Amino acid sequence: MLLAPMIGVSEPCILAQTGTPGIPASLMTACTGQQGSAGALVESTLQALEASSSMKSPYPLGYTLPIPLLRLFTASPSGWEIDRDMVRRLVHTIHDVRRPLVLYLFSTHFSAGAPMESELAKDIDNMAHTQDGALKVDKYYGSDIYSWTFATTHNAITERRTQAIQAVLQEVCRLEPRDRDKIQGVTLLGELHHLFPDFQAGMGFDGPYRITDYGLASVQAFRHSLAREFGSIAQLNRIIGSDYESFDEVEPPSKDIRTESLHRFTEHIDPFAHGTLPVSGWAYVKGTSPTYIPRIHVYRNGMLAGKTAVQLGRQDVLATMPQFGDANTGWRLDLDFKHLPAGQHRLDIFLEARPGKLVQIGTRHISIMDRKQSTPQPLPQRTLPQAAPNDSAIQAHIDFPRDQSAYYYNPLASLWHAFRQRQVTDYLRFFNQQMQDSCLANVPRYTHQIIPFTNPSWDENKFAIQDSLRPHQGLRLGVSLYGEPTYGTSFAQWLARSGQHRYGITEFHPLKAMDAQAMSQVLEQHAHQGADFLSFFMEPRWDGERMPRGHNIFSFDPENLQFGSNALYRAVQETLSNRSSGKDLGRGQP
Repeated sequence: MLLAPMIGVSEPCILAQTGTPGIPASLMTACTGQQGSAGALVESTLQALEASSSMKSPYPLGYTLPIPLLRLFTASPSGWEIDRDMVRRLVHTIHDVRRPLVLYLFSTHFSAGAPMESELAKDIDNMAHTQDGALKVDKYYGSDIYSWTFATTHNAITERRTQAIQAVLQEVCRLEPRDRDKIQGVTLLGELHHLFPDFQAGMGFDGPYRITDYGLASVQAFRHSLAREFGSIAQLNRIIGSDYESFDEVEPPSKDIRTESLHRFTEHIDPFAHGTLPVSGWAYVKGTSPTYIPRIHVYRNGMLAGKTAVQLGRQDVLATMPQFGDANTGWRLDLDFKHLPAGQHRLDIFLEARPGKLVQIGTRHISIMDRKQSTPQPLPQRTLPQAAPNDSAIQAHIDFPRDQSAYYYNPLASLWHAFRQRQVTDYLRFFNQQMQDSCLANVPRYTHQIIPFTNPSWDENKFAIQDSLRPHQGLRLGVSLYGEPTYGTSFAQWLARSGQHRYGITEFHPLKAMDAQAMSQVLEQHAHQGADFLSFFMEPRWDGERMPRGHNIFSFDPENLQFGSNALYRAVQETLSNRSSGKDLGRGQP
């Protein structure tokens, strides 16, 4: 497994000009000119991470070279043109650094500070659409968010991404084969998923349900996909219980039956219209054994509906309750209600705080509604299991569902979400084909996706990336792991079910301090599971000094105190020097 930290070389080197404040003249000499590159800065940064040792590192140390696609353009009298000198400096870095690398061709919704971004955003054909129209520029912790659409490849944003990738590939293909052979993988575009208003706080289930993409091209493509899947409008009507006369009449679900008038029931959509609802919350048991993971038992009308482990990350809970000392207090069970009878259901939630000891932490009454919105009637109940009295060692809360809440199943919403998922995969395939047609055809390509289902508070259907996480020919899984999925069991359990055998970790941060032994265990776990590379953010360093730039709060860096990042830097440093005894590491959880 290659360790390939992602070093922010663009601002202090590739984009910097002579005389840039805070940038040493010696660095500028290395970065600029005909033979300039970020190679010296990459080596300086990695050498600071590599502690001197005569022993061979258990993992090869390379780097991830980020290529900001939209920053490769410069304004000219004739319009936007590729800055060939910038491309050469970036690609020449590969020649100048002796180490293996992952080439990251990125253009995401996060602003890259490219001058052309604001111009592209003025064209609504480039922007993702909710039910209310094109999304505007948003903010995420002060950074601009551009909600680029990927519902079509026939727009300017796709053309510019393609133009930039082709310019990079042309330059890469001029490298000597021995330099191209350093490229161990290519990650495409970066995080690619559907978007929604209020990106910073709108990832959950609350508020009006606004998702993408309702643009004209997307709506027409949805109709065509239904026609291909069902063959006739009669077949679609039979499956979803509708009365459309043609596929041209079908509109994606876009209205909430609770607050908006519907012409047909199939127009209804909310976070649960696809037929599942989360039963979720958090729980903490003081004094429990480190080897025992408490479990939640959910009963519906007195019958066991399912169990789930209390192990998911809840940084919000830890921030409020620092005395817990652990963020992994979250739990979630998705309850499928597609085939449940209409009526009033009772959900009883128990915590198995210790083996065989159930403590009831709450009850929720919910109504499964029919299409006519008939008054729901109470359903028969069975006797619940015996529960122990609660005690002061247990603290717990149920976030969802709300008591006395109602739920409607619309099968067209399921088809709409499945279509939105395929849009993500299709767009990635479009760019993957460009790699297949280049000199890098034999280099593994990876996605660069988040995994929202490990966060119990997030609505994964807003992102609609489930299909892109499945195996696809010619495109390997690349995932960003934060918190418990880096070192716990949730990602490993999902991976075992996913059908994926090789993967890359495109962003890695445990969100807590670790020592070298714990870090070694985590690295060994991922290497054993099939990880080809593991990448984490690093701040560029020149002669031991951190270079001025917009520092990433998740960077492993001796000066970054956030999320234990300084301790993680030291842990990786010691692991690379092989100071920890592999005999003592094992494969246990830190």
